[in-house]
Amino acid sequence: MDRIQAMQVFVRVAEVGSFIKAAQTLALPASTVTSSIKNLEKYLQVRLLNRTTRRVSLTQEGACYLAQCREILTLIEHTESSLTDSAKRPQGRLRVDMPGGIAHFIVMPNLQDFYRRYPEIYLMIGVNDRQVDLVQEGVDCVIRTGELNDSTLIARPLGHFRWVTCASKAYLRENGTPQVPEDLSHHRAIHYFSGRTRRVGDMHFARGSEKLSVPVKGTAAVNETGLYIKMCLEGFGLAQLAERIVSEHLQDGRLVEVLADWQPPSVPVNLLYPHQRFLSPAVRVFADWVSMLIRDDHSFSQ
Repeated sequence: MDRIQAMQVFVRVAEVGSFIKAAQTLALPASTVTSSIKNLEKYLQVRLLNRTTRRVSLTQEGACYLAQCREILTLIEHTESSLTDSAKRPQGRLRVDMPGGIAHFIVMPNLQDFYRRYPEIYLMIGVNDRQVDLVQEGVDCVIRTGELNDSTLIARPLGHFRWVTCASKAYLRENGTPQVPEDLSHHRAIHYFSGRTRRVGDMHFARGSEKLSVPVKGTAAVNETGLYIKMCLEGFGLAQLAERIVSEHLQDGRLVEVLADWQPPSVPVNLLYPHQRFLSPAVRVFADWVSMLIRDDHSFSQ
């Protein structure tokens, strides 16, 4: 029995509460996960998990063993990652989730550079604007925008998005260009919603220390960045977006910034990963690489 692998399997089963989910996130056959736990319990001569038809839970002994396994595995990972052998390069599978706008307009245009630097990393990019459960879904790290509310994750600040309020030329020809936030009562917006959004119809502005939240009527709401941009391009209404993500549309005139004196507040960008003592080499180099992209982009501010 490979005791290190058995510990890794046990930790994942304990974290996700399911043999099947653990097998999926570890890319192992379910039978291998089941036999690993059985062999580990037989070797230790103690029951680590309680099994029911719906859920797997830790026994008292299992809870103690879980804490010790985490310590052992992080120490092993740190020992391996701290090797100075120049021939050793980050490798293996890296699962990272990020919003669609960041994936399409920041990561994807620079992805060849990442693979030139780290050809032995197998990158799995999950694209969505919802929050994911890193442990349950087997995700190594995520990129998130906005204020953080999950204290169980470690955050690495990457910078801030500068946001703009914009619309298509066709929309502005038909409806006029707002000069001050009060003009928005005569306009419509494309609303954006997510699991954390409280009021989807509000547009937010700041000028110096002054801040405003203005309700703006609309005919549709979306929860995906690509669709949000497309609806803005098609003239469905005003939108508030990261300048970097729509920079090409602003430059070619398909979108026009309005209310430039009342910019939306900047939005923090963070890379998050589960609470652990050491980062894996793959996560560390990916975090450094994304941070470099943001530092080199003048559409971001620190």
